[in-house]
Amino acid sequence: MSQAEGVNVQRRRVLIASTAVIGAAGVAAVATPFVRSWTPSAKAEAAGAAVTQDIASIEEGQMIVVKYRGKPIYVVKRTEDMVNTLEPVESLLADPDSSASLQPEYAKNQTRSIEPSLLVVEGVCTHLGCAPNYRPEVGAADLGGNDWYGGFFCPCHGSKYDLAGRVYSGVPAPTNLPVPEYSMAGTILTVGEA
Repeated sequence: MSQAEGVNVQRRRVLIASTAVIGAAGVAAVATPFVRSWTPSAKAEAAGAAVTQDIASIEEGQMIVVKYRGKPIYVVKRTEDMVNTLEPVESLLADPDSSASLQPEYAKNQTRSIEPSLLVVEGVCTHLGCAPNYRPEVGAADLGGNDWYGGFFCPCHGSKYDLAGRVYSGVPAPTNLPVPEYSMAGTILTVGEA
């Protein structure tokens, strides 16, 4: 009967199916670049990826710099004497308990670290983003003499931090140096994951 009316049902079904397949392929072709734009590029993934560093060769009192997400991460292997200066300097600090500063829960202590001998902080001054200099020498005349127990000094505007990255009172920097998420496995430091 359909043949008598001039309509070929079989041909109509083939055309509808072909159109649906071509339409689905077109939607997939248009959607693929859109969906791919949601995934980060290899460069972006590398910028956010965790960074590892073997710290076995760092000598006591030495600092190295590790790059993470475009920021310098200061890693200091503190001596016992350096750790012992953290308490006497507390009266000179703006935030000795780090209550207004950024650090993971495991770094909310006097040393601001997992292990007292190892400091890991972002090397970016909290005032205007300069890179403070590592000044471990005690009693430096240009940094306050007897009130300087070693730490970090930002020469741009005079901000000072102790050997736990805690900011001194009366300087332009408002908060302590941030402590990034990090973990230790033997002598391997991993910055970017806890």
